[in-house]
This record gives sequence, structure tokens and C-alpha cells, in this order.
Amino acid sequence: MKNLLGVMQGRLLPKFKGRYQAHPVGYWQDEFPIAKSFGLDCIEFILDYNDYEINPLLTDSGVSEILNIIRETGVKVVSVCADYFMEAPFHSEDRKIVETSQNVLSLLLKNGKKLGVKDIVIPCVDQSSLRSEADKEVFRENLSPLVKEAEELGINLSLETDLDPKGFLQVIKMFDSDAVTVNYDIGNSASLGFDPDTEFDDYGVHITDIHIKDRKLNSGSVELGTGDAQFEKVLKKIKTLNYSGPLIMQAYRDDEGLEIFKRQLDWVRRNFLIE
Repeated sequence: MKNLLGVMQGRLLPKFKGRYQAHPVGYWQDEFPIAKSFGLDCIEFILDYNDYEINPLLTDSGVSEILNIIRETGVKVVSVCADYFMEAPFHSEDRKIVETSQNVLSLLLKNGKKLGVKDIVIPCVDQSSLRSEADKEVFRENLSPLVKEAEELGINLSLETDLDPKGFLQVIKMFDSDAVTVNYDIGNSASLGFDPDTEFDDYGVHITDIHIKDRKLNSGSVELGTGDAQFEKVLKKIKTLNYSGPLIMQAYRDDEGLEIFKRQLDWVRRNFLIE
């Protein structure tokens, strides 16, 4: 089995406006030939809250440009990290925010289908955490119409949460849909102190997108292999499950991105590639 190996958008380029993770407005195109030179299969695009209207994912001309670059380089876009919904969550108390988020996701689904996107990651972490049962119910109610669209288009809405494994599984089951899946972030789970065996036993069959990252317990990102992530356990579990989704390097970065990425890509190929 050969999983697509990819990179989170911007990791191969200088930081956009000094931000750790952001869509590189105006120079995102430069990343595709670099990714090709490293033998990467795909780039996980980012949809930010800032400047979302001009993100190429949401415009006809942008979609055409992405498709042209995919054809030129062979580097695919099979997943989108929709950080937009961290700032404008579906369980917001502001109805206007919710309605705009629903419209944004609907357009993203339609354009994602044109690009060959299989997973749209919806982060429910930090300011968009599902902190209560009421949050979960409002989230379910407001996201459900988009789940129907996702089912029709064959795209997963891949949730990323900071819930414990059983709580995460509860949210997935609330939707009763194969289109609502799990984005598994190796580093974030390590930072939260979760055990991969428990996580995969509880919701492993629902995982469709994996972020490769390392973090210290209750702390931030570090270079791969230097934190508390239990990569051997994770690798064993995804092999057992015959996980077929992409592996996206969302690894630690510095201001420039390239040299530190090369080191970590070598680490992934030595320690984490699935044959």
C-alpha cells in the first residue's frame, strides 16, 4: 500500500506575513515545483479566514490556475485545511457567522470536487473547541446540511478536535454519515497526552487524513522525532487498519521553511513511510 505523501501549504516557502501557518497570498504557486522536486505527491491547501474571498479555492479563475499547476507538476490537491472555521465556527452564537460559514463550505465543496479534493479538514480546536454538549448539538445542527452536500460530492468533512477519544467518537456518530470523518494530528494528540492505541481503537476506522507533527506534552511543535509523539505506535496502527488516506507533513517550521523541511522529510522517509 502506498499512501500519498504531502505537505501542509506554505511549509516549503517563507512565512506569509510572519504567520506560522497561512495560505501564501501571491506566491502560493511557487510551492508546487518545489514539492515536485522533493518527490511529494500533494499539497494540503489552506483556507484562511483572512482574505478568504481571494483564496484561489473560492474563485473560478483560482480553481483553473490550481488545475493548470497540478497538470504541469503532477502535485495534487487532495485535501484542504479549512482554518477559516476556527475563526467562524459552525457553533457560533452569531447566526450571520454561521450562515456565512455554511455558504463558504458549500462553495468550497463544489470547487473541491473540481480539483479532486477528498478531505476538507474542519478544525474544532482552540477558539473553535466543542466545549460543551450544547456546543456539540449546535455544531451538528448547523453542519448537517453541508454533510448532505459532502455525501453527494464524495468529499469527507474531516473533523479535527481536542476531545478525548470517546468524546471525539461521540461527535462523529452524531452525524450518522460516512462523510464525517477524523483528521488525526499526531503531534496534537501527543501534546494532549492521548494514547494512540486508545485513539485508534475508538475511532481509527473513521480516520481519512493524517497530519505528521511532533509536539512535547502540553507544549508546542518541535522537530520530528524530538517530542512526545509515539510514531511507532501510530505507524503500527495505521498499517493494521490499512489506512489509505494521505500523510500530510505539518511539521515544525522556521521563518524560511526549506532546510528544516528537508531534514524532517528525510526523517519521515527513514521512519514513517508505509510500503
